[in-house]
Amino acid sequence: MNKVITIVTFCMLLAAVSNAQTDHYGKTDTLYADVEKTGEDSWTITISLTNDEYIGGMSIPLKMNSGTVKIVGDSAIYTGGRVDHFTMKIFRPDTAIQCITLGMVANLGPTNKTLPPGSGRLVTIYVSSLDGSPMKKLVVDTATTSPNNSLMLVADRIQQTDPPDTIPLDQRKKQEIIPVFVIRTPK
Repeated sequence: MNKVITIVTFCMLLAAVSNAQTDHYGKTDTLYADVEKTGEDSWTITISLTNDEYIGGMSIPLKMNSGTVKIVGDSAIYTGGRVDHFTMKIFRPDTAIQCITLGMVANLGPTNKTLPPGSGRLVTIYVSSLDGSPMKKLVVDTATTSPNNSLMLVADRIQQTDPPDTIPLDQRKKQEIIPVFVIRTPK
């Protein structure tokens, strides 16, 4: 009986998770968070993305937990990553709620920058304990941060019209991509 309940629960969760991801332009994209310890009181979170369409913007809010140790996102390094050329790259740590919000926008003017289809590192985030206490673990997950930042990619207009132009209001929701979120830790 327990085996049946477990299987039914797993199937229901799988259905809920698979419906959460949306991508109108091919395969569902995948966002990876590689968590690695770098010192007694510090860790890194390397965010990577596999996408099969052109991306114009991203919202990546993360919650972090290290048990009873209070932690902070110290910095985010975009240099050498796939979004290094983006016009705006935002890193907003919130120590009170143990969260980080990353925002990336390819264009804020007449430029024509995008994240082309591909796979690789976007940004590396450095996390440490506030008071130098040892961090035995770091648990990371996606979150929704104020005012309403949730995990989302925005497909570039190039997918919508030929030639690319302003997206009609009734078609803007189609540009939102909710990727699969995968956390990887070294073994």
